[in-house]
Formats: sequence, structure tokens, C-alpha cells
Amino acid sequence: MKPLVLVTADVVQTGGYNWHGAIDTYLKAVSNISGAQPLILPDLATETDFESVLSRVDGVVVTGSKSNVFPKVYGQEPTQSHEPYDHDRDATTLPLIRSAIARGTPLLAICRGHQELNVALGGTLHTEIQENTGIMDHRAVVHPDQDVRYKIAHTITPVKDGLLARILGTTPIAINSLHRQAIDRLADGLSIEATADDGTIEAVSVDNAKAFALGVQWHPEYWAASDPVSKQIFEFFGSVIRD
Repeated sequence: MKPLVLVTADVVQTGGYNWHGAIDTYLKAVSNISGAQPLILPDLATETDFESVLSRVDGVVVTGSKSNVFPKVYGQEPTQSHEPYDHDRDATTLPLIRSAIARGTPLLAICRGHQELNVALGGTLHTEIQENTGIMDHRAVVHPDQDVRYKIAHTITPVKDGLLARILGTTPIAINSLHRQAIDRLADGLSIEATADDGTIEAVSVDNAKAFALGVQWHPEYWAASDPVSKQIFEFFGSVIRD
């Protein structure tokens, strides 16, 4: 039987309804590259028994999203520049991340998920990092073609002897980086796995984790079928959920 992987959802309002769903690039990467069966977890925090859910799956993927973590969760006042928000997602993913780490369920956190991992463990976030002196513009280009928006944009360097280096080696690698927010104060219990040339934290791991626990700021799911770096991450995740 295929391993089961829990995939986080966004809440989108359309047609007078709240829809709980995940972008299919994450689902296809889990299914086709990791070789697992993805299951979308709705953002129903108060109705969710996280321990019960995690006892039934082999891994968790925390997805990226257009929305941002609500600033009050990490001790800052919200402003228009922090928007948009998804309060139902925050209420679900943050305890899910903490429960998965405590239980030892393999965890791959991507983009917003990478930021949520830091916030879940007590860290903070920068907003509109491209406005900071010396920081490159990590935002996606404005273009109707998603392949152009998700193009490989810049390089990062994995930290020697780190978890990411185990997967990809220590030479600089090219990634697709699409984000306005980034890690500010790194949470206690996290280690930096890679940075961009401007110092932006692009990957982290959980110290002394019981199982694989990696956060990446970029989007390996989008090119997982064709880009070797992206593919290796999901292949490695597929191997650890089978251990």
C-alpha cells in the first residue's frame, strides 16, 4: 500500500461557500514523485483530533499559499502590508506542525509552511523583505504564465553537514523563490540549512527531531517532475515516509 501523506489546505471563499483545498502541484508531487497517497486536511481546528489524524498517516506536507500568517500569532501588529490572511489555516497548521514534530511524523514545509514552521516554534517573520536594504526582490514576476512566475530565480548554498546537504550536497543550487515574507528571528529549536546570497533564510530543519523535519522557502513542488533539485527533495521525502 502507498504511504499516506497529509497535505494542508487553504480556505477560499467563492460562490457563497468556504472551500478547503490544496493546489494540485503539491498533490501531484506527493503522488508522482514521493510515491504516496495525498490526503487534504481541512482547516477545522476545533473539530480536529491531531493525534488521531497523525496516527493514521506517514508524513505531512505543509503547503505554500497566497495568504500570510496573521502577525499577532508571532507578536506583531497586523498592517495592510501583511495581508491577505487565512485565520482558519493558522489555527490548524500551527498545532499540526507542533504535533507532527512531537510525534515524530516526517514533515516537509514549503514556502508559507516554512514560515509557519518557524512561527509554530516561537520565531517571527519579516514582512515585505524586498523593502529592506540589501535584500533582493524575492517576489514572483507579474505574468499570466505560471511557468514564468515559478521560474528558477536565484541560488542558495546548503550548509555543510546539514539535512539539506544530505539530500542535495553542498554546492550552490538554483531554486524558484516566490515570497514577500521571510524568517526574521529564527525559532529556538531550528537550524539554518541554507541561505540566499542576500542572507535570507531559505531552508531550516528541526534540531534533534525524531524524524525528518525540513522547511524550504522556495517551491520544489512546482518543478518536481523535471528539475533535478526539486525532484530529489520529494524523492527523499518519499524514502523517509517509508522507513
